[in-house]
Amino acid sequence: MVLYDYFRDKPILSIMKKILLYLLTFALIIPAESVFSQRRGQSPAKTPIDTKLFNNLKFRNIGPAFMSGRISDLAIDPTNENIWYVAVSSGGVWKTINAGTTFTPVFDDQSVFATGCVTIDPNNPHTI
Repeated sequence: MVLYDYFRDKPILSIMKKILLYLLTFALIIPAESVFSQRRGQSPAKTPIDTKLFNNLKFRNIGPAFMSGRISDLAIDPTNENIWYVAVSSGGVWKTINAGTTFTPVFDDQSVFATGCVTIDPNNPHTI
């Protein structure tokens, strides 16, 4: 009740000004502390990146994440957890047989482009 009694007699504008003043002071002190906490004359150690590490990396199409990034639905084969079918909002249906490492399109010959749902028949996993 002490807190209530304190605020009861104070105009709300005065209270809001004090709170704003405390918040601004706090916001200015925190960044200044990190600046002054560094040792004078020393900059943070920078480790150079060896570009040889990236020489063998090649850009490659890995499937629906590269093409659009909007996955609508995912169905995993109940008999083999490495086989997935992925419905993509702007790229049809893709299949992976290695748990998502690579994808191949399986819906390219259809007359529709966007796909919202993909389901595997629970009685026959060969029916998508």
